[in-house]
Amino acid sequence: MRMPRPLSDPEFGPNKEGDLMARQDKVDTVAEITDRFRSAAAAVLTDYRGLSVAQLKELRRSLGGAVTFSVVKNTLTRRAAAEAGIEGFEDLLVGPSAIAFVDGDPVEAAKGIRDFAKDNPDLVVKGGYMDGAILTPQDFAKFADLESREVLLAKLAGMMKAKQSQAASLFAAPLAQAARALGALQAKVEADPSSSTSTAEAPAAEAPASEDASAEGQDVADQQDAVQEDAVQEDGTSHDSSPTPDAPEADAEPAAEAEETTEG
Repeated sequence: MRMPRPLSDPEFGPNKEGDLMARQDKVDTVAEITDRFRSAAAAVLTDYRGLSVAQLKELRRSLGGAVTFSVVKNTLTRRAAAEAGIEGFEDLLVGPSAIAFVDGDPVEAAKGIRDFAKDNPDLVVKGGYMDGAILTPQDFAKFADLESREVLLAKLAGMMKAKQSQAASLFAAPLAQAARALGALQAKVEADPSSSTSTAEAPAAEAPASEDASAEGQDVADQQDAVQEDAVQEDGTSHDSSPTPDAPEADAEPAAEAEETTEG
């Protein structure tokens, strides 16, 4: 009994007898491209018409091990992009196509492709895909002009090192000044040991002088208080011995009355 002929596949073509092996190869290719779309950091689609085999080898060598550059079929790549969930990539799949899947720094890969295209104008960038977005040729050109990750990290490290050096200098300045002052003092003492002795004896000599001055001041204050007390006592005695101004008037009135009595 003859088995019914399977339906044709619009992507892989009609499934004829003897073509099962070729069809399986196409399925494997689609699965591989799909995985690369999902795992790669970026994908750059190019037109390679006019490039020789030797030039393609040189391009692969210049891009390094972090980039795989492969010639692909548009039908298989279109299906792989759809299975990877990438929308809009099928519009770029026109004419002969080769894809560079980037596993390393996308900026470095973009610079490598750009530099190779300058020397080999037959390599034309159609667009690309990165971080869920479709890249136009203009986007790729701007992206290639950016500084690489290594350069940015080196600049960042240099800025951080400069800030740390400034902070260290700022904190070390007072300590250096104090060290210089102590060093100058030590050198002065070593050069003239008597200066340290005179400096230590000066406060001890000033202390008895200050005590004598305070004692003399206390004696003067005591003498002033004694003078003031004597003055107060003298004032009180003089007030008690002086007659009151009303006494003569009181004695004059009885004398007048006595004269009037004798006359009468």
